[in-house]
Amino acid sequence: MKASFRLIVTVILIAEASLLLRRHKPRIIAVSGSVGKTTTKDAIFAAIKNNVYARKSDKSFNSEIGVPLTVLGLPNAWNNPFFWFRNLVEGFFLACFSRSYPEVLILETGIDRPGDMEKLAHWLKPDIVVLTRLPEVPVHVEYFPSPTAVIDEKMKIVQALQPDGVFIYNSDDILIEGRLPEILQRKIGFGRYRETDFTIRTDSTVYEDDQPAGTRCTLQHFGNSYDISVEGVVGTQLAYACGAAVAVADELSVPIDAAVASLKELHTASGRMRLIKGVKSTLIIDDTYNASPVAVEQALNTLREIKHTTRKITVLGDMLELGKFSTEEHRRIGALIPEVAGVLLTVGVRARAIAEGALAAGMSEKNIFQYDDAQKAGRELQSILQPGDIVLVKASQGIRAERIVEEIMSEPLQAEELLVRQEKDWRDIA
Repeated sequence: MKASFRLIVTVILIAEASLLLRRHKPRIIAVSGSVGKTTTKDAIFAAIKNNVYARKSDKSFNSEIGVPLTVLGLPNAWNNPFFWFRNLVEGFFLACFSRSYPEVLILETGIDRPGDMEKLAHWLKPDIVVLTRLPEVPVHVEYFPSPTAVIDEKMKIVQALQPDGVFIYNSDDILIEGRLPEILQRKIGFGRYRETDFTIRTDSTVYEDDQPAGTRCTLQHFGNSYDISVEGVVGTQLAYACGAAVAVADELSVPIDAAVASLKELHTASGRMRLIKGVKSTLIIDDTYNASPVAVEQALNTLREIKHTTRKITVLGDMLELGKFSTEEHRRIGALIPEVAGVLLTVGVRARAIAEGALAAGMSEKNIFQYDDAQKAGRELQSILQPGDIVLVKASQGIRAERIVEEIMSEPLQAEELLVRQEKDWRDIA
């Protein structure tokens, strides 16, 4: 979409979304942070949907154009001017004449450039803000003068909270903790390590026939314990997401027992630590949506803890938009690999530094393979695989690592259903 046309469309959509919000006055939940936003948004929706009429952001609609589309309940028209015109017309009638509307909106909010969150906060005034995590080297730092500037921009959605709003935050994050004094609204914590309002304990991987099949954990709140289990996904990010979801549900007067029961229906978005069967009786951890240093580190920690595998293989691609921190962060991630996996494949020019870090940390050169193209990496990975292997695949979206998963999944005809970026507009990109 051309910049001038995009600007016009965005301005009109925001005006329509603002009018719609003023007419219906739903409670607005804004989910922000540098990792785990989509999983947290999906978990919140799963926890409350059986008790509250709610709408959530579709996929990762978290931009200045994605958020008003969610408010209006309209699809992404991609590069089709006719469909955008239709969206604007439908948006006008929705804004002016709609009679029914969700009681709660769950909106994922993200940034790419300076000023993105400030623009969003200008018209969106949330009742609840959920902050997942603020890593020291966030993605998109390439476009900001410093990591602190990225955090400052993300915090503007917290500053937009209603005066009687609620801030729900990851209590394990020391960067968030440092920002708490500046927040005047009521604060509710969730976390795994520190005692807080909603504390996750004993999160672990569930196994079926010695293969990972899901995640379970225990939530503690005011002396009461609740067991949570979710199928088809692994990783600590899910425990945090469930903690945040139950905190939001409780704030919306949804009984905790009901919220916990509803979380069993959670289906995480494609490309977020989802388990997919691979060829040759292997298992894939598909984490191909995007990548940042903290998210890759979390994924590696999950892979380290998984049991009953023949070998652990990591396929890691470029982590984009890290600016001057790029080489250092790729090497740092590489140094973690020898303690986690026996085989490493890297994809992309920047990811070569991951291979360098792994080699320097003692990994054998014969177990390190480097590629510039995702599909070639996927094809050659097939010849490396052995029965019982578990493969973690993760990279920034520009690498298109979902193509690797498609090459090694046991049922590639299910790619459109299971993998990220399967829309025609994405698949047409070389």
